[in-house]
Amino acid sequence: MPAYLLSIAFLLLFAVGMRRDRRRFGNAVLLGLSVFFLAAGLFGELARLPDGLVDAVLVVIPAAAGLGLVASAVFLVANGVTMVRQEGGRLPNLLSLTAGLAILVLIALLLAAVHFDSRALRAVAGGSLLVAGYLGFLFLCFLGYAFLYGRLTVRRDVDFVLVLGAGLVDGDQVPPLLASRLERAYGIYRVQAARGRPPTMLVSGGKGSDERVSEAQAMAGHLEALGCPAERIEQEDRSRSTEENLEFSKVLMERHGTPYRCVVVTNTFHVFRSAVTARRAGVPGHVLGAHTAPYYRPSATIREFVAVLALYGRLNAGVCVLLAVLGVLAGWAS
Repeated sequence: MPAYLLSIAFLLLFAVGMRRDRRRFGNAVLLGLSVFFLAAGLFGELARLPDGLVDAVLVVIPAAAGLGLVASAVFLVANGVTMVRQEGGRLPNLLSLTAGLAILVLIALLLAAVHFDSRALRAVAGGSLLVAGYLGFLFLCFLGYAFLYGRLTVRRDVDFVLVLGAGLVDGDQVPPLLASRLERAYGIYRVQAARGRPPTMLVSGGKGSDERVSEAQAMAGHLEALGCPAERIEQEDRSRSTEENLEFSKVLMERHGTPYRCVVVTNTFHVFRSAVTARRAGVPGHVLGAHTAPYYRPSATIREFVAVLALYGRLNAGVCVLLAVLGVLAGWAS
């Protein structure tokens, strides 16, 4: 019963958080805690089952969890290899491969700690397990809430459609990833224009060292090619990061007067971090996602998760250090 009460309490806090601002990462954690305590309550109900059935469940659940972990690791490694082949060996493209290998190393460490009678191994395994459990819980919270947030819709017309930039190909060409954002944004424009309320299309992205034109200029040209009137397009061409995209675009939007309504368009994997960043930047807009190639999503999602963790770096680092110390002490004492 206490577990169910805690689950309900966290669910109510989640509802309040959603009411206040959908873009808070705290909402993801509150929802995750609600699900965790619900699962704990259901697990406690096992005591009411016949002994034979309890034994079967206690075998099946850990076995399924273990197989799922191994399958996830294999999938991430395979995806990492695909990413390297398709996109090259740059650090951001190695994240799914690194995550998969880290899971396999953790599994090997836990098996070694069980098999060998070594305090040192048990201590390292204990610390690693608690830190991995914490990060795994946050990742599931991030994944689940990002999925939920990505399905929320914008019900009213907006004044601006802000499209976040991405790197250009050959110095001045819009790549497929960025083209999908622009096409999604233009779809919003067409719907509102048909109602007589065409929004301003604000394209945001500066000029990289390997680019001949700014991302904003290339994006504006792409929108015009799709059929968007040039007079409805405004460029923000100084930004070099998601944070600057939103901060500099906010200044431009506020010049038209406040309050204003906007929607931010990016790719699906980038939606929730952009939403969190928009909230921190004071941009009053919902974030929508455009199509992303399936092979690109796992590594990109991990990258976005790491970026969100970094936004709360001190808190997460402190929790990880505390859990590592507790895990090491528990492993050493066992």
